[in-house]
Amino acid sequence: MDARRREGFQPVMDAAAVNGFLREVFPQACGGEPPDYRALEVWPGGCSVRLEARFQHLRPGDTVSGPSLFALADIGGYVCALSHVGPEALAVTTNLNINFMRKAPAGTVDGHCRILKLGKRLMIFEAELVAGADGDIVAHATGTYSIPPAPPASGA
Repeated sequence: MDARRREGFQPVMDAAAVNGFLREVFPQACGGEPPDYRALEVWPGGCSVRLEARFQHLRPGDTVSGPSLFALADIGGYVCALSHVGPEALAVTTNLNINFMRKAPAGTVDGHCRILKLGKRLMIFEAELVAGADGDIVAHATGTYSIPPAPPASGA
């Protein structure tokens, strides 16, 4: 997905700032050392995120569970939104569709996400989740985030 980086978008937070914010507002998934989910990189129009799939993320057969992959795609969308609109904890998922393509083996799963459209109230994104030694695509997701309106400017 790196070849499809979008020049029309400008991030306002880098991966370190997003991770700090996620630790504060979403510690159940993004706390710990290392955190289960985290942002790796932010660029104009996208980001990469990572799941360190451990025991609690696995189903029988040492396969990363569907809910864990779904969460990675969702967090990828959240990181895209946060990194491009700023630290807005109340940006929320309004839709997420995921297609599971093959088994995700235990270990690291990366999500490569890009913004398809960023408006004042909605952001549409897609995510490719890759895993395994060959970096096979294990899932593909598309989703929409609702972005709260900016507070009204105070009159002086």
